[in-house]
Amino acid sequence: MVKNVTSYGVFVDLGGVDGLIHITDLSWGRIQHPDEVVKLDDKINVVILDFDDDKKRIALGLKQLTPHPWDAMDDSLKVGDIIKGKVVVIADYGAFVEVAPGVEGLIHVSEMSWTQHLHSAQDFMKVGDEVEAVILTLDREERKMSLGVKQLKPDPWDNIEEKYPVGSTHTATVRNFTNFGAFVEIEEGVEGLIHISDLSWTKKIKHPSEVTEIGAPIKVQVLEIDKENRRLSLGHKQLEENPWDVFETIFTAGSIHEGTVLEFVDKGAVIALPYGVEGFATPKHLVKEDGSQTQVDEKLEFKVIEFNKDAKRIIVSHSRIHEDAQGGGSDESRKGKRSGKKESTSSTMAIPVMEKTTLGDIEELAALKEKLDNQKVAAFKKEASAKAKAEVEEEPKTAAEADTKSEE
Repeated sequence: MVKNVTSYGVFVDLGGVDGLIHITDLSWGRIQHPDEVVKLDDKINVVILDFDDDKKRIALGLKQLTPHPWDAMDDSLKVGDIIKGKVVVIADYGAFVEVAPGVEGLIHVSEMSWTQHLHSAQDFMKVGDEVEAVILTLDREERKMSLGVKQLKPDPWDNIEEKYPVGSTHTATVRNFTNFGAFVEIEEGVEGLIHISDLSWTKKIKHPSEVTEIGAPIKVQVLEIDKENRRLSLGHKQLEENPWDVFETIFTAGSIHEGTVLEFVDKGAVIALPYGVEGFATPKHLVKEDGSQTQVDEKLEFKVIEFNKDAKRIIVSHSRIHEDAQGGGSDESRKGKRSGKKESTSSTMAIPVMEKTTLGDIEELAALKEKLDNQKVAAFKKEASAKAKAEVEEEPKTAAEADTKSEE
C-alpha cells in the first residue's frame, strides 16, 4: 500500500516492511512527479529490484511489471520514416522527443535547421511541442534513436548554382563578425563570408563593425560558390564601380595633390587625399622644408611617388616637393608644373562633369574669328596704303631731280 508520496519516489508498506519505488522506476516514460502514476493509499503490485539487509532498505519497481516499450515498438519502423512525437526535454544541444511511452529520440540542434549559424535548441522548440521528424538512425539493441526536422524541407544547397549564381546580387543579414570579415545569411541555410577586403574600394577597414552591425541587412554580390563546404564568398564593394580605374588616371606618378594627415602608424602616416582615397607616407617623406615633422590634421601638398591599382596602394611624399624645388628650376616653372598637374587632374576628373560645347559657343567663336580676320585685313590695307604713299612722295618732281636721282 502507498503510504507516502515524495518528489523523488513513493514509499510502499509491504506489511510491516517499507520499500521505495524511485521516480525513474514508476514508468517507462518521463514523469514530472510520482503522483502522476500513483496516489496515497493505492494498493499496487511491485517488483523487488534490490534488498539491502544492512540498511534495511528494499528497492521496488512498478514499470518492470510491463515489457520495455522498445521491445514492443513496431518492427516496421526504419531509417527514413517520418514519425510524430512530443518534446519532453530540451537542452542547448538538442531536444528529446517521446514518440511512444518510454521511447525517445534526440533531435540534435544541427538537425533542426539547414542553417550553419550557431543556435540553441530553444530557438526552434519548447517542451510540450508536437513535432514531426525523420528517423536518421535507429539502434534497437542500444535503444537509441536520432531524429531530424530539417530533412522535411529541401536542402537549399541542392540547387545553389541556379538560385545564387556567381555575379548575382542579394540582401543578406549580418550574423557574426571576425577580424577578417563578416558572416552573413542570405536565407536559412545559405550563409557566406564577406572578407574585410571586399567591404570597401577605398577605405582601409580594420574591423567589419566600421561598415555594418550584427543583425543589419547588407547588399552582397556572389563572388564564389564552395558547394562542398557549403560556403559562399561574397562581396559588398563589388556593387559599386571600381573607382581605382579612375584614380589610376588622377594619381599618376609625379602628380601633386593636397592631403591631410589622418593618423600615424608604425611605419609612417595615413594621408587623406581627394575623392575619399587614402595614401601612405613614410617618415622621411613627411619632413617639411624647415626640417620639422608634419602633425595630425595638418594639410600639405603631397607628390605621388607610387601608384599600385592591384594593391590599392598610393605612396606619397611631401618632402619630395621641396627637394625637387631645390634641385633646379625657377619658382615660376615649378609653379607652372604644379599647376599643370592640377589642371591635368581636373581635366581627367571632368569626365562626369565636363561642360559640353553648345551652338552658341560655336557661333561666338565664329564671330570672334571673323572679327580677328577683319582686323587683320584692315591692318594690311592700312600698311599697304602707307607704303604706297611713301613711294609716291619719293618720286622726283622735276627733270633735274630725276637726273640727280639717276646719278645717285
